[in-house]
Amino acid sequence: MYLVLSYDIVSNRRRRRIHKLLTGFLRHVQKSVFEGELSDRGYEDLRHVLGEEMDPEEDNVRIYRLCNRCRPATVVLGTAFRVEEPGQDLLF
Repeated sequence: MYLVLSYDIVSNRRRRRIHKLLTGFLRHVQKSVFEGELSDRGYEDLRHVLGEEMDPEEDNVRIYRLCNRCRPATVVLGTAFRVEEPGQDLLF
């Protein structure tokens, strides 16, 4: 499945830990945005480790799942780039 993940983490320390953790799963595309392809198992593992690292009382993480039909319709403007990793998991 293809994911776009954005986060707003209050604590600088937690934000650095979560940023580093996310680089093992997805590609960093903007300051607080990651995206990429993950298997079902990778998705479950990602949710598990995020749940352990974030503070649900202070932090906000959003995960958007893009269908195969929606992904090519994504508009990328400016210095942005398209993540081209079809069928490739970064971690699993």
